[in-house]
Amino acid sequence: MTQDKIKKNHLNWFKKADEDEIAGIEILNAGRIFAPACFHFQQMAEKYLKGLLVFYDKEFPKVHDLLELELLLLEIVPEIKNYENELDLLNSYYIETRYPGDYPEFTKNETEQAMTAAKRIKEFVLKKIK
Repeated sequence: MTQDKIKKNHLNWFKKADEDEIAGIEILNAGRIFAPACFHFQQMAEKYLKGLLVFYDKEFPKVHDLLELELLLLEIVPEIKNYENELDLLNSYYIETRYPGDYPEFTKNETEQAMTAAKRIKEFVLKKIK
């Protein structure tokens, strides 16, 4: 299977999203550092949204902004709007968790909120493809 066909299969996106979920949970459960877990939960949601776009045969740019992905999904699944708080929360974990800067240390509570938000996105996407 060519790389292009792999990227055009929504199940491959979901598989990668599940890997991010497992990684995020493992890091959270270790209880020592939380920024990488928040990043994995953002990535989990991003890959589920991209997988949903692939499922509906919609093109998307190389972007990590979950609200931008939401805009692409609005005409297909307008209920995505109900998850804007989750998308906005998770969006903040893409840059802030990756690079040094004037960002606070992330807490266990924030990481648990990120996990909950990502799982809500996962549930939404899986309901849409059934």
